Parts: sequence; C-alpha cells; structure tokens
Amino acid sequence: MNAKPRPITILIAALGGEGGGVLTHWIVAAATQRGFPVQSTSIPGVAQRTGATTYYIEILPVPWAEVGDKRPVLALTPGVGDIDVVVASELMEAGRAVAAGFVTRDRTLTIASISRFYLIAEKMAMADGRYDHARLTKAIKDNAQQHLLFDMEQTAKESGAMVNAVMLGAIAGCGRLPIPVEAFEAAIIADGKAVDNNLRGFQAGLTASKQGTVSAQDESQSKRRRRATAALAALEAELAATMPVSFVVEGVRRLAAYQDVAYARLYLDRLRAISDLDARVSGEGRLLRETARYLAVRMSFEDLIRVAEAKIDPGRFARIERELGVGPGEPFKIVDFLKPGTEELCQILPPTWARAVLAIAARHGWLARAHWGMEINSTSISGFLRFWMLAQLKPWRRRSYRYQEEQAAIEHWLALVAEAAEKSADLALEIVACASLIKGYGDTLRRGVANFETIETRVILPTLAGRIPLQCGMDAVANARAAALADPEGESLSRCLSEIERQGAIKVAAE
Repeated sequence: MNAKPRPITILIAALGGEGGGVLTHWIVAAATQRGFPVQSTSIPGVAQRTGATTYYIEILPVPWAEVGDKRPVLALTPGVGDIDVVVASELMEAGRAVAAGFVTRDRTLTIASISRFYLIAEKMAMADGRYDHARLTKAIKDNAQQHLLFDMEQTAKESGAMVNAVMLGAIAGCGRLPIPVEAFEAAIIADGKAVDNNLRGFQAGLTASKQGTVSAQDESQSKRRRRATAALAALEAELAATMPVSFVVEGVRRLAAYQDVAYARLYLDRLRAISDLDARVSGEGRLLRETARYLAVRMSFEDLIRVAEAKIDPGRFARIERELGVGPGEPFKIVDFLKPGTEELCQILPPTWARAVLAIAARHGWLARAHWGMEINSTSISGFLRFWMLAQLKPWRRRSYRYQEEQAAIEHWLALVAEAAEKSADLALEIVACASLIKGYGDTLRRGVANFETIETRVILPTLAGRIPLQCGMDAVANARAAALADPEGESLSRCLSEIERQGAIKVAAE
C-alpha cells in the first residue's frame, strides 16, 4: 500500500431488461475470486428511454493479502475525468457518457455497441429525428484514449445470449482488468442461470474484443440484407442494368417486403421518369437519389396491415424472448396495447365505404374523435390469430381507401417535383424534401398532410406560377418546411408563411 495503487474504475450503461445488474455481479464475483477489493453501486435510469441505468465499479488491483491493515476507501459514484473503462450497450448511451465528461483522451477505453434503440423524442419528431450516427461515433473516437465499437445486439442475437454476456466478454478481452478470462467464465457458471447461452455470448464478445473496431457502416448494411426471391433477384438484375444500384436497391427490397415485387416495380417505374428528368436538367444524380430515398418511405406507409405484420413477426418474438432471458420451453406473455380510431379503421375499407363513414364522422364530431382501446395477448392463440388475419389482408391493400389516397398523393407530389425541375433542380429538391412532413397515421398524418398542403398552396404553387422569384421560392419552401418540422401543431409554420408573404408584399411595393 506504500505506492498507493489507484483503483480501476468501470462505468457501465445498460438499458432496461439487458441484465446490467447481472453483468455487474459477474464482474464483482470475478474480482472477488481473484482476491481484489471491489465495490459496486448503481444509479437507476429514467423512464421512456431518457437515460440508461448506470453501474459503477471500483476494483483495487491489490489482493487483500497484501493490503494489510490499511483498508482501501472506494468511491460510490463515478467522477468526471476519472473513468478507466466505459461500457455501453447502445451508441447513444456511449455518447451521453462522452457528453457527461466520463470519457477522456488520456485515460478512458470506451467499449460500445453501434446499435441504436431510438429515444421517444427521436420517434416523435415529424422529420427524421434520429441523432446522427456518424457524429456519435466520431465523438467517441475523438474523446476516448481507445475505443472498441461493434454491434453487441447482433452479436448477442447470433450467439443466442443476452447482451450483458457479450459485454462481459468484451470487458474480459480489453486488457484493462487484471482478471483472467477463466475467472469471468467461473462467475457465469457459479451464477447458474442460462449458463450455456451466457458462455456463448461471453465468447462472442471476447472474440469481438480481439478483432477490434467493426465498421458501423458495414454492420448496418449487413442488417439490412434480405433474402431475395427469384422474382426480386430478376428485378434487381434489371435495376443494375438501368440505374445506379447502391441507393435504389434498398428501396426495391423494402417495398417488395412491404407489398410484393409488382409494387417494387411501380417504385422503379416512378424513379425512371425522375432519372430521365434528372439527367436532362442537371446530370448530377442528386434529384434521383433524394427522390428514391423519400419515395421508398412514402410508398411503405403505415397502416393497420403493416402494424399487424410487425406484431407477429417471428423476429420480434425472438428478440423479446432474449431480452426477457426466457429459457427453452419457458412460457411468457406479450400484451400489445392498441387504440385505433375511426380514421385508422377506415383505412382498410373500400374507398366508397370509407368515404361514407368518414362523412358521417365529420358530421358527428364524437365519432371522428372516438378511439377503441385494446389489449391483445399476441402470444395467445386468439390474440395471434387476430393479428394474423389482419396481416393476411396484404393482397387487399391495393383496393383499400388508404392505399388509393396515398398513391394519388404520391403522384401529385411527383408531378410537382417534375414541374419544378423544369425550372430549377434546386427547387425540385426542396419539394422532394417536403415529403418528410408526411408520416405515421392518425393525428400525426393529418397534421403532416395539412402542413404540406399549406406550403404547396402558399409557396410552391405561387413559385411555379412565377408569382414568387425562383430563389425566393426555394428559400421560402426550405424555411416553411423547417418551421413545420419544428412545430407539428402548425403555429411556427403560420408565422413563417405570414412573414414570407409580408416580405413578398414589401418587395412588390418597392418595385
């Protein structure tokens, strides 16, 4: 103790249900088995994914036999700039550790997963509310002394284990702890729960730590790969011969899975017209690229059929089973809470019927506001069959009210893009980006459509008609879109459009 050895400090950020407490117990058990003084504490996270539960561990790398009478005093909470190893099961949580000052260039090894579990705020955003993956990764690399980034979620899935076992393997292989691999394995075995699965996950994490950093881009691309049918493979081969594959093929696969290959072909047919137009007016490929991105999202709109498919997806059951740590043959229950309204239920009706019901609902306000709360046990036979029967309506989707409304809206949007491109490719790109306003269903969809129509009426159409100069029109569309995305209720948009029109009146008076 004369040299006053410093404790090794470990900060772990894990989401609910990932076994962060068990991971901490394994580390403490392994350190104890080696005779090291060790202490752990935890700080509960906040609900709705505004923060993970963090676990803090201090290990004095001196056996008790050498400590003597001077018992070490270990801290209960992590100190800023005082952490040796930060471990996060999700990329945003690693970013939070950086922002909080726990990751430093002179000291910290950051071990993090490149996978994301999106925040409520990210999901609720009218536009793409996701935090920039590249910026999060760069922040970790720039601020850590060393870093190990890999997809812990995918690694756990492939090994059939919980993510905490993968995290333990990465910690064991990082070389920062004076604890051999065998001690960690012994801690898993002594714990006695899902031993085989946890050992497989541990070995997978250990292997990942030996291999070093994994490319986030490569991992994200590998997760999007789909097994193509013969018809889809033929369509992809045709695509390769007619237009750039890299940013269109994912849209083709997405829409083939969403509906069928014929629907994916409709996507390509629409893009061919844009491709020809892009080559003629700019030749830069930007218009095709941006339209392909937004068009794929618009064509795979959310409806009851898609929700039902997602609820009974075998991958969803497997993921929840892993997260719960369910053993082989052990029963578990998944209860889905739904609250469809009149408009959502009308989406899958024939257009004539849907319009009649919606007209009645418009006359009787209570019917338009009515919602039906449901609790469905999707793991029961009756609950599964309810979702399954709804999912079987996929072939019917083309004859549904929502489908026909969406296709008409998409064609109108593309017509605006084409008309704008004849005047200015930059104006066309701004109109393409306005598709980000339209998403989801119910109130979210209604607000988005209303905002789009308002921008179209008061800015886009006057610009196309020449009543607003092109450059002013481009700026106005961009500003109006930003205002609508910032405030879904439309107040910011109204103020922005009023200011745009006021400035226009000032210019006209000046002239």
